[in-house]
Amino acid sequence: LWWHKPVIDQELLQSLPNLKVIANSGVGMDHLDLKLVASFGVKMANAPRAVSSSTADTGMALLLASARRLVEGYHNAISSEMEHCEADFLGVEVTGATLGIIGMGSIGYKIALRAKAFEMNILYHNRTRRKEQEEQAVGATYCEKIDNLLQQADFVMVVVSLTPQTHKLIGKREMELMKSTATLINISRGAVVDQEALVTALQTGVIRAAALDVTYPEPLPRDHTLLKLKNVIITPHLGIKTDKATYMITEEAVENILAALNGLPIPSEVL
Repeated sequence: LWWHKPVIDQELLQSLPNLKVIANSGVGMDHLDLKLVASFGVKMANAPRAVSSSTADTGMALLLASARRLVEGYHNAISSEMEHCEADFLGVEVTGATLGIIGMGSIGYKIALRAKAFEMNILYHNRTRRKEQEEQAVGATYCEKIDNLLQQADFVMVVVSLTPQTHKLIGKREMELMKSTATLINISRGAVVDQEALVTALQTGVIRAAALDVTYPEPLPRDHTLLKLKNVIITPHLGIKTDKATYMITEEAVENILAALNGLPIPSEVL
């Protein structure tokens, strides 16, 4: 599967009686009805190894761009009215700031590695706590309760899979717990954040800014309020879009397919 196509529904599965495996070119599986696929005896695989570095890079790029207001600065720099940069055109410091990572899987951990190089204080919330040596390697502190992370972080990075449990994980209550100077960064799935609550939070100063590589739907309707706010950066799901990552994803998908067809253990099987 590439970008959710073809759509895997009951009609397609019934028309392919010899189908053995579906290999997804990416890590997120929220576009598949896993129970339906499994009921046809079809194995499933994703490509988590190939996407983690490029997605982590995207997360850090959004964090830096939002902190230093790069998109606004670019538009100012190319404006026909530009004479000088206003003295009060100020961003926020990244070095020494606190980053809260929600979801400390392979992508979240690579974000922590990058954030450590920026001398950030790192908090994380995850279903399961990382090993002590892994925490120490990046200087990360575990927050058992998400509320503790939200209250302390200057930047909140959301890196979770979309499941019924994470749908609108970040809503009105969660944003009101965040600092008014905080930035929300979402590189997971659009539906993990309550977009209506986010619009209100950005308009009323509940939080400072947001940087989103994902929205719901994608793309947003052209008249959506999020597209008109200056304190938002939106990119078109660029997470894994590099030449190297695309090649690696294809290789990983092929590796999963060949293993399944040869009756071998599937390296990245999703159960």
